[in-house]
Amino acid sequence: MVVLLPVYQPGESLLTLVDGLGPARIVVVDDGSDPASASVLERAAERGCTLLRHPVNRGKGAALKTGFRHIAEAYPGEDVVCADADGQHRADEVRRAAERVRETGRMVLGVRSFAGMPLRSRVGNTLTCRLFEAVTGRLVRDTQTGLRGYPGAMLGWLASVPGERFEYEMNVLLDAARLGIPIDEVTIATTYLDDNASSHFAVVADATRIYWPMLRFAASRAGRR
Repeated sequence: MVVLLPVYQPGESLLTLVDGLGPARIVVVDDGSDPASASVLERAAERGCTLLRHPVNRGKGAALKTGFRHIAEAYPGEDVVCADADGQHRADEVRRAAERVRETGRMVLGVRSFAGMPLRSRVGNTLTCRLFEAVTGRLVRDTQTGLRGYPGAMLGWLASVPGERFEYEMNVLLDAARLGIPIDEVTIATTYLDDNASSHFAVVADATRIYWPMLRFAASRAGRR
């Protein structure tokens, strides 16, 4: 297993996750963090993480694709689990996702219970899941989860999916639906620290980036009828 952690302005929770993962091969992609994060990133590298850096902030999708390309070259054929390093995902959950990928050879999503989310996140996630099912015919119980596992054979495809920011992860699910790629799910804890204060999600701009691909997907399907 290789663990991929895209980060922007990371705090101590990055090191907590790294320590919990133990001997796992960990690739951290710093997406243009400012100098205040330098100490945390340096300590992650001292713990054995591979540290890749974007000189400026390019977005989560760009960070993930940088990581996928590096892993495909450095660890060919290895399965990858992507996780958020802001305290939302625990090391044992990362390992469970990796185990499911290994058992099934499928994409795996870590699914949270919406009941434990702050109101804004609960409403947004519920709406997004319902819209996704309406436009694709596929039920995905948590389209916004950042805990995702992928077989090594998918890395080339993942690097080709369009999107540079938060819309990238939605585009992956839409492309999987279009191609008929099966998706497995594992249940994980719903963890939000300080009402998700560390999130870098810009409500209006990033919500638009997420919903627009679904509307285009629906329009393309309608055009083929």
